[in-house]
Amino acid sequence: MEFGIVGLELSGKTTLFSLLTGHQPGAAGGKREAHVGTAQVPDPRLDRLTAMYHPKKHTPAVVRFVDIPGITKGGGQSMNLPELKTMDGLAAVVRAFGSEAIPHPEGDVNPARDLDLLETELLLSDLSIATNRLEKLGKEMQKRKAPELTAERNAVEKCRLAVDAGTPLRQIDLTPEEKKILRGFTFLTLKPLLVILNVGEEEAGDLAGAVKRAGFGKWDGAPGVAFSVVCAPLEQEISQMSPDEQAEFLKGMGLPDRALDRLLRAAYSLLGLISFLTAGEDECRAWSIPAGTSAVRAAGAIHTDIEKGFIRAEVVPFQTLIEAGSLAVCKTHGSLRLEGKEYVVQDGDVINFRHSG
Repeated sequence: MEFGIVGLELSGKTTLFSLLTGHQPGAAGGKREAHVGTAQVPDPRLDRLTAMYHPKKHTPAVVRFVDIPGITKGGGQSMNLPELKTMDGLAAVVRAFGSEAIPHPEGDVNPARDLDLLETELLLSDLSIATNRLEKLGKEMQKRKAPELTAERNAVEKCRLAVDAGTPLRQIDLTPEEKKILRGFTFLTLKPLLVILNVGEEEAGDLAGAVKRAGFGKWDGAPGVAFSVVCAPLEQEISQMSPDEQAEFLKGMGLPDRALDRLLRAAYSLLGLISFLTAGEDECRAWSIPAGTSAVRAAGAIHTDIEKGFIRAEVVPFQTLIEAGSLAVCKTHGSLRLEGKEYVVQDGDVINFRHSG
């Protein structure tokens, strides 16, 4: 799973990127370049399995983040970075903190306005892509007539009209055929959008209320859009504490867990992903797959040879395994099921794949 981090200059997005990934971007020597890092998705279920099996390796699911240079008004063309085009989703960092030392590029703090500006730059980028492709298609269709060119032109024109009217492509109805045609265009407004509100410490104890105060009403409930709230300075402070100190600090703030943990789970959910788990003495691991994935395709997430040689999946829900205490007890009680290729994997399934070869 990969997210591109976008945001206006001085929104705190690079600080957030560093907190998420542990990667400290160095000086770019004047160059505006992207930075890449990965973050582990917290999963208490995997932690419980690791405590049960004491494996040699503990491997959480990961999110790959690409932090692109800060956006300036009218700078949509700077978003045409190859790293951003391949992302599964976009994380838009929006500033909601005031600071005399760090003045806002637009003069004052206004999260709804800033999100509008970011969305506009995404739309401008998509409009440029659609317009250029339609010009090339027009020339190609003068040379030869082909049904596939007509279908592509109609799909791209549908997108051009939408973005020209200010409608993100994630909000328009596309047929399966149109989605297939548009897959290679990497339109930015077609990607799921995780809006990350970066608040000041005075709002850190009321993160849910911060979203309401930000004025994001027009995006609330929009398809392909989710929200998360962080306080970067506070998260930086928490990151330097021991686990026990973190727990005590969060309890004192009235918060269930770190905002960064909730952000990663929100990113995971926005893309429609779930985790199945594998457990043993060698490794306990979480595997990311789209919801609705069949057992045989889930096997392919581990290795294509397992998918090709798939025989059966030994499946037990996480909670059932924890309550039983071991797979051996699950087998005795009959709660360890044998499932075939078409079984739809559920979030939290602990699976062992039987395969040939």
